[in-house]
Amino acid sequence: MIISSLEQPHSQQSTASSGQSGPEIADDNEIELLSVSWNQNYGRFAFGTSNGFRIYNCDSLTEAFRRDFNGGGFRIVEMLFHCNFLALVGEDTNTQFPPNKVMIWDDHQRRCTYELTFRSHVRGVKLRRDLIVVVLENKIYVYNFADLKLVHQIETLSNPKGLCCLSYHSNTLVLTCPGIRQGEVRIEHPFLKMKKFISAHDSQIACMTLTLNGLLLATASTKGTLIRIFNTNDGTRLQEVRRGLDRADIYSISFSPNERWLAVSSDKGTVHVFSLRVKAAGGDASTQLVAAQIPGNVKQNAVVSAKTGGNTNSSFHFMKGVLPKCFSSERSSAQFHVPEERCHIAAFDAQDTVMILGMDGRYCSYDFDLESIKKLCRNTNRITPARRRAKKKDK
Repeated sequence: MIISSLEQPHSQQSTASSGQSGPEIADDNEIELLSVSWNQNYGRFAFGTSNGFRIYNCDSLTEAFRRDFNGGGFRIVEMLFHCNFLALVGEDTNTQFPPNKVMIWDDHQRRCTYELTFRSHVRGVKLRRDLIVVVLENKIYVYNFADLKLVHQIETLSNPKGLCCLSYHSNTLVLTCPGIRQGEVRIEHPFLKMKKFISAHDSQIACMTLTLNGLLLATASTKGTLIRIFNTNDGTRLQEVRRGLDRADIYSISFSPNERWLAVSSDKGTVHVFSLRVKAAGGDASTQLVAAQIPGNVKQNAVVSAKTGGNTNSSFHFMKGVLPKCFSSERSSAQFHVPEERCHIAAFDAQDTVMILGMDGRYCSYDFDLESIKKLCRNTNRITPARRRAKKKDK
């Protein structure tokens, strides 16, 4: 299949032989980690390495499978839940899988079955069972998974991090990405033919995430001090929490499956856990009910409201309105410390255990007492002795 246009990328069935031959076995001591990522429900995580990729199960910490190649490594490894399909994007030096191509890998066949080629480097990829979303520097392309038909295009502000989020419930579809102005977020409801722009921050968007059902959105800016939670149906800001006062690079934001907690990791070597005062299901007379009609006569009932109590306020909260806002901001309920020199991403499992995955190849999981918010470290495991590539400085 060829999609030919001056502006559109082209897709075709891949005949690459790299996945048809037996995998190359590499020495772990020579492997470098290029990327880390979770799957959609945080049941698996992936390492993109300098010579391939590795997939692990979170519950048992066992390796699901790995594939090694001679051509180079991958800086994007996007899983599709626990199924056999992955989206792969190579690093700059990868001769078999260049950084301007998205390769759809079928691990049952152990080869790339389709590829999408672009004029510039791919910054991000998101997968649903029905969609493939490819993020470029200033544009986002949305394809049907079944036939690779291009169904939507979105213009964005410069987006070098490839920021884009999808909902993953089968009866809802929400897509969020940077807008066309600094600090702006675009929210799309394709099923409803609706889109909305919200001014989330004054600075450029640095990180964002959605709940699995797409009803709640959390964002952070390049300043990295505040995280804001929004209702994706009407763009209402529901809550604001403070990571700290100093600037920080936010590595990840993640909702817990029950939407009670929010985890935020940054370059400060700390993972913050915040208690949420919002909920996206159930409710009482004080809740705001938003009902939307979805194709197939399925209704999306999005109940989003603010709850009383919950989070930890500053000791100066009683002087709100007198002192600057930072003194009355909501603070984290728990904190976990990790090495500052490595990038770490955080998420929750179904039991609200905090899982932390680092670019040093380490996986940590933490339980915390919901009553006393006392941190209890459960285990720490080194998954691979892989090291990051050292950057050479010009003398």
